[in-house]
Amino acid sequence: MVEGKKILLGVCGSIAAYKSILLTRLLIKGGADVRIILTSSAKDFVTPLSLSVISKNEVLVDLFRDDAWTNHVELGRWADLMLIAPLSCNTLAKMARGHCDNLLLATYLSATCPVAVAPAMDEDMWLHPATKENIEKLQSFGNRVIPVEKGELASALYGEGRMAEPEHIISFLETNFFFSRQLEGKKALVTAGPTQEPLDPVRYISNQSSGKMGVAIARELAVRGAEVELVLGPSTLEVSIPGVHVVPVESAEDMYQACIKLFPKTSIAVLSAAVADYTPVSFSSEKIKKNSETLTLELTRTKDILKSLGEQKKAGQILVGFALENHDETAYARKKLQSKNADLIVLNSLNDPGAGFGFDTNRITIFEKDGQETRFDQKPKQQVAKDIVDRIIKLL
Repeated sequence: MVEGKKILLGVCGSIAAYKSILLTRLLIKGGADVRIILTSSAKDFVTPLSLSVISKNEVLVDLFRDDAWTNHVELGRWADLMLIAPLSCNTLAKMARGHCDNLLLATYLSATCPVAVAPAMDEDMWLHPATKENIEKLQSFGNRVIPVEKGELASALYGEGRMAEPEHIISFLETNFFFSRQLEGKKALVTAGPTQEPLDPVRYISNQSSGKMGVAIARELAVRGAEVELVLGPSTLEVSIPGVHVVPVESAEDMYQACIKLFPKTSIAVLSAAVADYTPVSFSSEKIKKNSETLTLELTRTKDILKSLGEQKKAGQILVGFALENHDETAYARKKLQSKNADLIVLNSLNDPGAGFGFDTNRITIFEKDGQETRFDQKPKQQVAKDIVDRIIKLL
């Protein structure tokens, strides 16, 4: 995670500079201390005031201001990491050749910390031989280049050159700079999201799970080096995380079959999906008509994925389950831990505001087989995922 890290963010003159606002917000939310340098042209796209308010630090632009000198050497030594996002084609060329005509370049040349850059430009500029040469030159200096993405460009064309999304940038930083990869070589299985149990061609039984918690856990495991299979129920989330392979499923039976197939090859399984407890006994191939005032549905129990994996679990495998309760939470969590042969149970309480389905935050208690019970404060779900993975690593 970026928590406690000192990050010096450089912003160049590019239409992608608008993303620096969200990037700064995510870094601050993750617990980083962020200081920002804008090039003079970047001010045409994003204001120093906006970034100053979000970062809670003065935003710097000029090397010399009000008869004073900005200590670029101190800035380059203060940071744990210098990140330039977006990196314009112009600044890329200057960095490759050691030019020093503004505060950002002076700081870059003085920096003793690692440097990462997120290029942003139109596809033709990105593919130009001069740009490729400059990128290679930058990498030869030891700088890390965050891959560009495909998408709609400022020219209204679609292609390569789009700056990586802020979430992907942070993931890159965590993977390449801030985490030792304790789970390198391990395979993990994560379930996430709801399931949908069909009644007829247009209706189904489901729940309000967004899948955010499970996706955060999959990302955290991948950041720590694991190869992750994410069995994801119907969700609006777009998952593009290095090291995470998505297995899309719909029903509880689909999820059960996927987990049974994948579990024998995994070291870690985290079952965070909200799997339907019941499914319709029969499926109507035609849409059910509204012919009466009431409709009776006959339901049958779905297969218990956590219990099934617990019965198959071998020495060395870690199995983590989730419990969502609204009364007698501790008793139910401890009972589930024993009856399912799990190693950890992560308890969510519906009584906690800002926790559970749909929220970006969560508040959990982790129960372990040895009787240990660890309560955590409410946090963003990515930080909650870190806490869960930390406990898994300790068990391993």
